[in-house]
Amino acid sequence: MKKTSRNNILLALFALVIYLLAQQGENFSDIATVVPGGSETTVEAAFANQQSDLQIQGRGIVKKVLPDDREGTQHQKFILQVDPDQTVLVAHNIDVAARLEGLEAGDTVEFYGEYEWTAQGGVIHWTHRDLDGRHTDGWLRYNGKTYQ
Repeated sequence: MKKTSRNNILLALFALVIYLLAQQGENFSDIATVVPGGSETTVEAAFANQQSDLQIQGRGIVKKVLPDDREGTQHQKFILQVDPDQTVLVAHNIDVAARLEGLEAGDTVEFYGEYEWTAQGGVIHWTHRDLDGRHTDGWLRYNGKTYQ
């Protein structure tokens, strides 16, 4: 089966799952985003295919707020539940962008950043502007405010 056909089938199945969850009142939705090569992907698809270096936009519910990483460049870290079976670690550079003050488990956060595959679900980073202009700017959106 061609890769394009397989991707279309996976995308259709994912859309069906999201639709069914929405019908059950679940508050999960991961937004499809165009990535290099013109295909669409989500955190779930990138994880399943063990892909990295993808710009992905999505949304999730904070499952756990972790202690800041204070080694070298400082990062605010938290785990997002992007669908019932998928979590992702968000590592937000707080040397470049403001921290998400008051963040708690159960809060909704939208993101646009670079996805890196890990066996635990993956990491979203580059959720800030690039001061040197060499990387696509990312962001986090929380409580109506965009952090970049």
